Amino acid sequence: MTKIKVAIGNDHAGTELKFKILERYKDQFEFINHGTDETNSVDYPDHVHPVANDVENGTAQFGILICGSGNGVCMTANKHKGIRAGLAWAPELAALTKQHNNANILCIPARFISEETALEVFEAYISAEFEGGRHQNRVNKIPC
Repeated sequence: MTKIKVAIGNDHAGTELKFKILERYKDQFEFINHGTDETNSVDYPDHVHPVANDVENGTAQFGILICGSGNGVCMTANKHKGIRAGLAWAPELAALTKQHNNANILCIPARFISEETALEVFEAYISAEFEGGRHQNRVNKIPC
């Protein structure tokens, strides 16, 4: 069985959580790791752009980005025309970002949620489906 490819990236604040996700879901997904594996300070855009590129060009089906607040990685990813990155700190938000916005990158704030909640956020995102319909009209209006 071919595994779904997922691009994952993180800065120093997201290293520990990234490894938890990689370990928990290694049998379900093939991860393309663009994040730092260290806890020394790095510039998050250096790890975001490769993830966004992989999602845009179809190398990965979706992406996961992790930083301290989730905001920096989300802002950076959304500069890419083909990206709809959504920030989620609760499972309900993760599900809605997929269901209503068809987010193709999930952004997680590692410093503001527990590891358990972060894994629930990831699970909610991967379990959700885009609802289309009235939401498709809105998603079509996102790109400039």
